[in-house]
Amino acid sequence: MSAFKKSFAFGAHTVTLETGELARQAGGAVVASMGDTRVLVTAVAAKEAAKGRDFFPLTVNYVEKTYAAGRIPGGFFRREGRPSEKETLTSRLIDRPIRPLFVEGFKNEVLIICTVLSHDLVNDPDIVAMIAASAALTISGVPFMGPIGAARVGFANGAYVLNPDVADMDNLRSNPEQRLDLVVAGTKDAVMMVESEAYELSEAEMLGAVKFGHEQMQPVIDLIIDFAEDAAKEPFDFTPPDYSALYAKVKASGEAQMRAAYAILNKSERHDAIEAAKEAIKAALTEEELADANLGPALKTLESAILRGDVVSNGRRIDGRDTRTVRPIVSEVGILPRTHGSALFTRGETQGLVVTTLGTGEDEQIIDALHGNFRSNFLLHYNFPPYSVGEVGRFGPPGRREIGHGKLAWRALQAVLPAPTDFPYTIRVVSEITESNGSSSMATVCGSSLSMMDAGVPLKAPVAGVAMGLILEDDGKWAVLTDILGDEDHLGDMDFKVAGTANGITSLQMDIKVAGITPAIMEQALAQARDGRMHILGEMAKAISAGRAEFSAHAPRIETMTIPTDKIREVIGSGGKVIREIVEVSGAKVDINDDGVIKIASANADSIKKAYDMIYSIVAEPEEGKIYTGKVVKLVDFGAFVNFFGKRDGLVHVSQISGKRLQHPNELLKEGQEVKVKLLGFDERGKVRLGMKMVDQETGQEIVPETREKEDASE
Repeated sequence: MSAFKKSFAFGAHTVTLETGELARQAGGAVVASMGDTRVLVTAVAAKEAAKGRDFFPLTVNYVEKTYAAGRIPGGFFRREGRPSEKETLTSRLIDRPIRPLFVEGFKNEVLIICTVLSHDLVNDPDIVAMIAASAALTISGVPFMGPIGAARVGFANGAYVLNPDVADMDNLRSNPEQRLDLVVAGTKDAVMMVESEAYELSEAEMLGAVKFGHEQMQPVIDLIIDFAEDAAKEPFDFTPPDYSALYAKVKASGEAQMRAAYAILNKSERHDAIEAAKEAIKAALTEEELADANLGPALKTLESAILRGDVVSNGRRIDGRDTRTVRPIVSEVGILPRTHGSALFTRGETQGLVVTTLGTGEDEQIIDALHGNFRSNFLLHYNFPPYSVGEVGRFGPPGRREIGHGKLAWRALQAVLPAPTDFPYTIRVVSEITESNGSSSMATVCGSSLSMMDAGVPLKAPVAGVAMGLILEDDGKWAVLTDILGDEDHLGDMDFKVAGTANGITSLQMDIKVAGITPAIMEQALAQARDGRMHILGEMAKAISAGRAEFSAHAPRIETMTIPTDKIREVIGSGGKVIREIVEVSGAKVDINDDGVIKIASANADSIKKAYDMIYSIVAEPEEGKIYTGKVVKLVDFGAFVNFFGKRDGLVHVSQISGKRLQHPNELLKEGQEVKVKLLGFDERGKVRLGMKMVDQETGQEIVPETREKEDASE
């Protein structure tokens, strides 16, 4: 097999595509490079489709090998295990724009494996993998109507940036100059997919970013086409099935009943009626027609035609709404008695129970990424149990969908979180979807915002999200739908989710089921989404509009203090002895980092104060001229030793105990007695000199010289 290689300039980087050297038995195998980041992508399709299959089995697996960054995996087994969150999200990122571009009716199993071979810690492998996947499919011979291009877009200092480096994107939250991390993929003529994290960008700025990315990816598409002219394999012998005759019979035997079913407003009743209509249609078919693998597509086509036709022709949706109305919303907070913060957000037949838990630095998540370990103090987990849609199904660890929806909500809320220096808590938010009929991820955004405010998290602004849909007909007519239902998502052409504050967008995710959308459609969707978002924010404000001033009685309080780094060892003690004693005596949690920042946490304010005072007494230096309360620990002929500052002792000379002459300190003092002392200074050896006679032992106030002289004279 001959080897082929093509390169082109992609912004500040050079992208190279190679094939014919690695994985030569795969249907399509491409190694893509950007800088020293290199990804191998293979695409293999089964020669035949399984008999009776009524869906397209596409699987995308993105895998990061730690050797690519010169690292050995952590853990007991010292090898890569279950997919990380980044691997799962990148797999979805690749799947979403390519899935709609396979020819309709192609049901052969397709497996795409993307393996990161080398990572230069500058160029994120996800964009490289998307480009390589597009190239591998294009040369594989499968009926793929690509290629697609992909690009990452940043927005810094008012200008769009093509493919910003990993370092620019890693600390987006702490870098005020960087306001956007957006990935866009599309064909030559249209955008197919958008995924983003933003910091309150306007609709115009966000639309501009998508346009910029689409324009900049055109050289990628041109290169893949040029590459395929040299390296492409023979195309599959595949002809899309013609089921027009079957569809005509399906329509004739059941259109009226199906149309009546879709006129029912209640979801469960509507679905029961739809299933009854399908059974009636099947009863009118022959055995041969019932065995036809295209019966499923024919039934779906009928459903789609009914739903879509009503929307485009008269603007009426299946639940009776027009194209712009948001379903009724009910927001409640503080509904669980023992949690730190809780909310129940209900929008129509979609409902999320969202709970916030506040923790300490010990609760931060340590993430083992390809470019090294880092910590996250904001966790958001999304759960979608089968009962939420009235079904029996798999229940267990989160799947790709749960991870993706949770990450979308996480991105939407990042922009409004307080800085860790201002709010030193680890925040964990869990969204339990208890009912679903469209856009549970956006319900999670709204419920998470409410729940965190209920927990006392000082968000910069509340965040709401709304899902938009699209009906795009063959004659060019189209309609954008606000707050889509599950059926509208299933039978429509777009899932367009926008989240943000009253000031701007914080996250945008778009998936298309057709061959892309135009800027005009996207502009309309963004405008309607803003109207919907503002309405939802208003409804949320009826429950709560800002973080509570007081925490739950069950939430930890955290106080921070900063000590000199050279004092860290003293606070920790030999083998951790000192810090263990502080924790045991005070009852508080104590976290200390290498910068000398200490976090003291407890639900009890007295425990925090006790731990704070114990640490302060270790690290602080006594101040000359200041008055302290101490305890006599030892009496000697020439004075009294007083423990006055933590474990620090000082000498009160016998001449400094009282204004009258004493023969021995025991004339006025005894061991264990509490006294008020003034720090007079330090002798030439650094020893502390204390005085008592200038301090009123009752009030702790210093006696002015005139008063002292009168007292001495009277005595």
